[in-house]
Amino acid sequence: MGRTYDVIDERLRRFLEAQPVFFVATAPLGVEGHVNCSPKSNNDELAVLGASEVAYLDRTGSGIETVAHLRENGRIVLMFCAFSGPPRIVRLHGSGTVVTSDEAGFEELATRFRAQSVIGSRSAVRVAVSRIADSCGYGVPLMDFAGHRPQADAWHARKGEDGVRAYWAEKNAASLDGLAGVPEAVTMTAPSGEPQPGNPATAR
Repeated sequence: MGRTYDVIDERLRRFLEAQPVFFVATAPLGVEGHVNCSPKSNNDELAVLGASEVAYLDRTGSGIETVAHLRENGRIVLMFCAFSGPPRIVRLHGSGTVVTSDEAGFEELATRFRAQSVIGSRSAVRVAVSRIADSCGYGVPLMDFAGHRPQADAWHARKGEDGVRAYWAEKNAASLDGLAGVPEAVTMTAPSGEPQPGNPATAR
C-alpha cells in the first residue's frame, strides 16, 4: 500500500505544508542514549526548500534533544499524519543541520517560512531528505483541528529576548545524555556582569 518517491513534488508539498502538526525523531549515537520524538506545530513553520530538502523553525522548548542529536550525528526522520481526509502517513528520512538564530544564515532562511513571526525560535533545522515514503495511515484516528495554542507566543512576549536567552542557557545547554545543546557562541550576561557561556559545563 505504501510507496517511495524520488522527490517532493507539488502534490506532496501541499500535503506536508497543510498538516498542522508533524513529528520529529532523533537519537544519539550511544546505545544507552535516549531516543527522542517531538511534536512540532506547523503554523506556517515548515517550508519545502526544494525537491529533496525541507526546513522547520525550532521554537523554544524545555528540552534540546533534537538539536543536540543533530549536532552529534545528523540523523533525523519527520513524520506527517493525515488526521482528516484520506488516510496517509508520510515519512522523510534524512540528515539535519541546525542554523541557530545567531548565525548569519538564519535571517535569510527565516524568509522561507510563512510564519508571522520567528520570535522565540532557537534555530531553524534544515533536512536533506534521502528517503521519502508514505503508508496507508489506517491506524491514525480522524480528529478535528481546533487551532494552534497561543501560550508559546505569550510566554515569549512576557519573557522578552533577554529572558528567552537566559532560559536557553539554563534549560537548553545540554541534552538528557549530556550532549551539547545551544551553541557555545550564545552567551549571556551573569549578574556579576561576566559573560556566561550557554554550554554543558556551566549547566551541569
